[in-house]
Amino acid sequence: MINDEKEILQKVEETLKTIQEKNPLTHCITNSVTINDCANAVLAIGGSPFMAEDAEELEEVVTIADALVINIGKLSKDQVEAMKISAETANKTNTPIVLDPVGVGVTQLRNRTTLDLIENYQMAAIRGNISEIKAIAKLMGIIDDNNAAKGVDVNADDIITEENLKANGEIIKELAGKLNTTILASGPIDILSDGETTIAIDNGDDMMPLITGSGCMLSSIVGSCVGGSSPLLGSLVAILAMNIAGEKARAKVDEKDEGTGSFRAYLIDYLYKTNAESLVSESNIKIL
Repeated sequence: MINDEKEILQKVEETLKTIQEKNPLTHCITNSVTINDCANAVLAIGGSPFMAEDAEELEEVVTIADALVINIGKLSKDQVEAMKISAETANKTNTPIVLDPVGVGVTQLRNRTTLDLIENYQMAAIRGNISEIKAIAKLMGIIDDNNAAKGVDVNADDIITEENLKANGEIIKELAGKLNTTILASGPIDILSDGETTIAIDNGDDMMPLITGSGCMLSSIVGSCVGGSSPLLGSLVAILAMNIAGEKARAKVDEKDEGTGSFRAYLIDYLYKTNAESLVSESNIKIL
C-alpha cells in the first residue's frame, strides 16, 4: 500500500524510465474502429504494438508478448474465441492482461463476454469508463443501482465529481479487491485502485471524449505500461501520460483555433513527447 502522493510520484518517474527502456511488446485484440490509433499510441508511449487475432498464431504471439490487451468494443464470434485463447495462454505464461469492457451493461452479449473473461482468467488491470466499471460492480453484486448504460459513453448520473468521488472510490476499491486486479475508471476525475491503494487523478480535458478511440488508446497504453512495470504504477503512468497529453493538445488546438481532428493528431504528438518531469510536475493526484 502507498499512502503518500510524493512517494507515488517518485515511483512514476522511475516507472516511465523502465517502460521506455523495455519497449514492451503489447499484443492488442482491439476495436477495429480504432486499431490504427491504438497502435500509434502504443508506439508513442514507448511500446511495440502487435495486432493479431487469428487463432492459428495467438499462442505464439502471447508467449512472446509483455502484455495482452483485450478490448470488446466490436465483438464477433471469432474475436471472442481469439480473446479466450489469448487469455488462457497469457495466464499460463504470466503475461499481464488488460481488459477494456467497452459497452458492458448495454447488451447481454457484452455482459456475458465480460463475466466470462473476469471469472475464468486473471486480469492484471481493467480499464473502462465509470459507467462500465459500475456495470461490472453490479454484475458482481457489489452495487445495486438501476442506472441505464448509455452505449459506450458515461451515463450522466455516473459522472465522477468532487461530491461523489469518495463513494465512487469505495466502489472501485471493493471491486478491485474482489477481482484481485487493478481498476482504472475514467471520467472527469479518474479513479485508480488495486484494492489497497486508491488514487484520484484530476487531469485531462473535456475534448478527449469528442474523438473516437481515446478510451481504446488509453487501454492500449495501459497494456504497454503494465507490461513494462506493475499494474498499479503502470496504469498510473498511462493515465497521467494520456491526460497531460490531452491538456497540451487542447492548448495547441485553442492557440491555432482548430478542432477535434487536429486535437487527435496533437494528442499522439504529445504522447510521444511524454517525459517524467512533466508527469510529476503537471500531475494532480491525491490518495483517497
